[in-house]
Amino acid sequence: QLQLVESGGGLVQPGGSLRLSCAASGFTLDNYAIGWFRQAPGKEREGVSCISRSGISTKFADSVKGRFTISRDNAKNTVYLQMSSLKPEDTGVYYCAADRISTTCTVIFKGRYESWGQGTQVTVSS
Repeated sequence: QLQLVESGGGLVQPGGSLRLSCAASGFTLDNYAIGWFRQAPGKEREGVSCISRSGISTKFADSVKGRFTISRDNAKNTVYLQMSSLKPEDTGVYYCAADRISTTCTVIFKGRYESWGQGTQVTVSS
């Protein structure tokens, strides 16, 4: 059974940093593009970043460009989202998801992703 587990969330002050991890079990992560999404209270889930199977292609939402980076370590079956210069509006539950079909990746079409983790809470507040 495909399973994704997010970790690394927490409470951080504005301007701080966090690194989220998305660990896979039950399947080999390098066969999948991985996306990170977030959902704030009362808002729709939105795409944050994604990385292709090869790791060559990455994409970011405009709101996080220049502040977030994404990487993958296929040997550890894990994808990372490094978040810096965090803002209160980055607060939300962060989810990772796996897409077996796409040759690149997308932060727009959530329906492409077939497996989702349970999420990890990120709170940016002073």
